[in-house]
Amino acid sequence: MNIKYPLENVQTLSVKEIVTSFQTDSDNGLTMSEATNRTKVFGTNIYQIQKEKSIWHILLQQFISPIVYLLVFGAAVSLFFNDYLDAIAIGVVIFINALIGFLMEMQARSSMHALRKMDVIKSKVIRQGKVMDIAADKLTPGDVIMLEAGDVIPADGRLIEANHLQCDESSLTGESLPTVKNTDELTKDVPLGDRINMVFKGASVMNGNGKAVITGIAQHTQLGSITSLVESSASSATPLDKKLNALSKKLIWITLGMTLIFSTTGIIQGKAWKSILETSIALAVAAIPEGLPIVATIALAYGMLLMAKRNAIVKKLSAVETLGSTSVILTDKTGTLTENKISVEMLSFPGEQVQVKIENSELRFDDGQIERSKENFEKLILIGTLCNDANAETEKKKATGDPIEIALLHLTAASEANAETLNNEYERLNEVPFNSVTKIMGTLHQGPDKNFVAAKGSVEDMLVKCSKVQSGTSITDLTSTEKSNILAESEKMSANGLRVLAFAYKEGTFQDENYLSDLIYVGMIGFLDPPRLDIKETILSCRKAGIRVVMITGDHPLTALNIAKRTGLVEQDEEQVITGKDLPAMDKLTEEWKKKILSTSVFARTTPKQKLEIEDVYQKAGNIVAMTGDGVNDAPALKKADVGIAMGLRGTAVAKETASIVLKDDSFTSITAAIAHGREIFQNIQKFVIYLVSCNMSEILIVTALGLFVPAATLIPLQILFLNIVTDVFPALALGLGRGDLTVMQRPPRGFKENIISTRDWIVISAYALTLTLSVILAVLYTKHFITEDEIVLNNMAFITLTFAQLFHVFNMSSLHSKLIVNEITTNKFVWFALLLCVGLLALVFIVPELRLVLKLNVLSPQLWIVAIIAGVLPLIGIQIYMSIWKKIQSHKSSA
Repeated sequence: MNIKYPLENVQTLSVKEIVTSFQTDSDNGLTMSEATNRTKVFGTNIYQIQKEKSIWHILLQQFISPIVYLLVFGAAVSLFFNDYLDAIAIGVVIFINALIGFLMEMQARSSMHALRKMDVIKSKVIRQGKVMDIAADKLTPGDVIMLEAGDVIPADGRLIEANHLQCDESSLTGESLPTVKNTDELTKDVPLGDRINMVFKGASVMNGNGKAVITGIAQHTQLGSITSLVESSASSATPLDKKLNALSKKLIWITLGMTLIFSTTGIIQGKAWKSILETSIALAVAAIPEGLPIVATIALAYGMLLMAKRNAIVKKLSAVETLGSTSVILTDKTGTLTENKISVEMLSFPGEQVQVKIENSELRFDDGQIERSKENFEKLILIGTLCNDANAETEKKKATGDPIEIALLHLTAASEANAETLNNEYERLNEVPFNSVTKIMGTLHQGPDKNFVAAKGSVEDMLVKCSKVQSGTSITDLTSTEKSNILAESEKMSANGLRVLAFAYKEGTFQDENYLSDLIYVGMIGFLDPPRLDIKETILSCRKAGIRVVMITGDHPLTALNIAKRTGLVEQDEEQVITGKDLPAMDKLTEEWKKKILSTSVFARTTPKQKLEIEDVYQKAGNIVAMTGDGVNDAPALKKADVGIAMGLRGTAVAKETASIVLKDDSFTSITAAIAHGREIFQNIQKFVIYLVSCNMSEILIVTALGLFVPAATLIPLQILFLNIVTDVFPALALGLGRGDLTVMQRPPRGFKENIISTRDWIVISAYALTLTLSVILAVLYTKHFITEDEIVLNNMAFITLTFAQLFHVFNMSSLHSKLIVNEITTNKFVWFALLLCVGLLALVFIVPELRLVLKLNVLSPQLWIVAIIAGVLPLIGIQIYMSIWKKIQSHKSSA
């Protein structure tokens, strides 16, 4: 064996050359021993869709976060000072957060396993002169395979025989219609969709039969090269991850600043080093929002479960929120915007054109009915039924055959004719099959009275065979003027993206076999892969929400533009389409071209690599990009997108494995629902982050102020941990599970660089924190001057006052535009459950002696509890008064 593999440009070789190059035999194939030897040398026909993360890798990923790093540092410091309880408490927080994230991602992986269809593909192979069925992974270069309708092609191959062979390559090229194959040599630079002498792994045979020499297996197939693109496509951290990390870094700097101020002041005042270190530890613990990762994880997990109920499997938690910040959706056409099912779109008869729809097996005409061409329509139904090799759909099995011919059978059924009855009345005597030269299919039938010829094919070639034309009941000679008019109408239909076929017939007694002559022209049919019924409204919803939808397809430009217009993706007068052939290479992309790409809504005839490049332009322009698709050709772009969304029903395994969200119902409409939910989740995240950070900042200010002016009352680290883990977390979690603003889809998406906490939010947080701090300082000073100077009591007063102040503070998280009493917070049942739980835990801490000892608490008198509750509610009253005044001012401004 001395063959060159992989061999490039095999489409340029003749049948004889391909057989010679791979040292095989077109009739007998390889010998068993030769096939075994080649398998040892070239490997098996298996590729890895995408290496699945190990369980350990998923678990370790839960610990990769600056907030977790902060928590680990806090635990280490606590251990250094022998504060074992603090270290244990922080360790529990880290463990709970990691466990929740791990379980959610494992659940998503389990769902994906359930979606996979790992059927073993069998292939008919000729070896040692015998046809045998073998598993596709046993194929090797040089094998000769047999292909027939219904087969899934197991590897790339060069055709050496093709009999009416048609293949569906939509998962690779995006083409809706099957490709007609032949064995002719092609030129070197023929694009993938036009390599009609090749068959490709993953495609399927729709009609006819053929024989091919295997020229590529595993990674050396077109499917394998796309898989390699998937592996090389970098997937970056999600916007939410980046924003939470940025927030963590800001909190670190705030902590360092406050610690520096306190330490410097303490040194100047001559305080003991131990006192300064203990308070510094308390500051560090106060600054770390221990509850933030837990609440964020649970809120996203809750959103993930809700989306699962709405037919969307989320494989990565943060994708829930990222989808909500999407500003651009890059979508495939075939099977995503369209039904991936060819149907009759337009009927054209001499003197009359009719737009048609088939809904619920009923034929509907846009203008009500056919008026002048009833006889032509009846003849067209008869021709389309007889000149047809497809098998109609039954209760037990789906329709099989050429999608165009299946569409004709649907038209027959919708017109209330019976295909089986017509075929029985008109027995087929002979057939002239369609080929790439004549571009016409004709059949000869024995009718009830005389012979009948039915023919369909390309308009130009059909008119050559026609000498007469039927218009209603009248049959006249076909003049050159009429031919020109028919051709002009055909070109107009094609310009609208329709696939056009002409239909003709003749009746009589025919003595010779050349019966495809002197035909009577009847009319034309325009076919289209129609848009999904709910797409137009969905795209309109996206537009209202400020989300741009862009189509990127491998299909024909005119077809793509037609679908774009019909779905409302572009205006009716829009004509701009960028094709893959016109698109410059990435390294030659000028600023002018980048602007052109960003202003274009339809891209056609694109390759998988070009999809990646277009996506990259949008991302570098500052967009959060969601990519939808179902084919193998979509997989690299699905991985690179901020959110990859695959179709679960039509989607290929590689697309579903790569995407971060899988739609179980394949509905584009589910995407808008998921985006709305993602936006609601971000609003909830903003609320609980503002709540948590304002609570933590108040703790920093309180520890600093008490450490400087009332050292005896300074909170200890374990008390702060109790506040952060218990009284902060449950109200924050309730905020994360609440209902969002119902108008989220009436506003544009958040800016790419917009942080979770804006500059204005930081001002609000500072005001909240200062108000909470003043209430605690007021309670401590009042207790010291009017009740007792006991150091433990003063510490306890600071603790319980801050506890109540933070619990009441949750009601300040309502929207500025909501009502005072009835709003999204007061109507959130989770908030009330959280408050009851926190009050119960606080009571438990004071009731159980062991817990009181751990937190250094004493039993307090009713008078002290009343002071703490009154001081705790003061921030709520003050903030609500301010908000009421602000609302009145804004209302006055708007009315003026």
